[in-house]
Amino acid sequence: MTVYFIGAGPGAADLITVRGLRLIEKCSVNLYAGSLVPEEIVASAPKDALVMDTAPMHLDEILAQIVKAHEAGHDVARVHSGDPSIYGATAEQMRRLDDLDIPYEVVPGVPAFAAVAAQLKCELTLPEIAQTIIITRTGMKASSMPEGEQLEVLGKSGATLAIHLSVRNLAYVHKALEPYYGDDCPVVIAFRATWPDEKYILTTLAEMKEAARAEKITRTALIMVGPVFAQISGSAEFRDSALYDQTYAHVLRNKGKKKARKTP
Repeated sequence: MTVYFIGAGPGAADLITVRGLRLIEKCSVNLYAGSLVPEEIVASAPKDALVMDTAPMHLDEILAQIVKAHEAGHDVARVHSGDPSIYGATAEQMRRLDDLDIPYEVVPGVPAFAAVAAQLKCELTLPEIAQTIIITRTGMKASSMPEGEQLEVLGKSGATLAIHLSVRNLAYVHKALEPYYGDDCPVVIAFRATWPDEKYILTTLAEMKEAARAEKITRTALIMVGPVFAQISGSAEFRDSALYDQTYAHVLRNKGKKKARKTP
């Protein structure tokens, strides 16, 4: 018996990995986070499988179902949104499974920030513009940020930011980042990326709070900040990368290839 923590991707049912889908199809127990994972993804579970939405359940109740499956020898698909390693609350579950000596594996999924970039046809790393992506959030009621991870610190990097769980904290986001990015820095508000009701708002750091308010977006949104998003309006100026430059030599494309040896 094994518990599989499966990243279901950002929302679209066909963005789950082949490995994740095949595990869902074979597991006798499917426990999925229904608030962020569409039912279509677990619809492929075996006909006689237990399929349970864990959104209204607390940790002990979820673990009880896993223990019950373990005692019956049934594999469990524990299906989370996005990638399990990012804001998935999987570490606390795995810690409990370690204590119970229940085996588990983790199957990665497509993270939300990558899905947003794909939907917008936007590269998050541009030569001499941004080569770093920071995935973060802001301190809210549920938990504060560790020392040194506040936006006032991270903003100094000028990196492309993917800010989760913060659409209700946009006044703070603006105040913290304005000194480093400027009021006119492009911002994308991505609401339910890849879901049927997905929505993407291209705005600026100064105007993002009003833009979110105008669209009545109060949850399930990812805030992405950085000059790379000028690509969307076609105003980004950046040079071509060296990767495909014909004058740039690397191990797979040598500038001066060795001459063939003469046969004796």
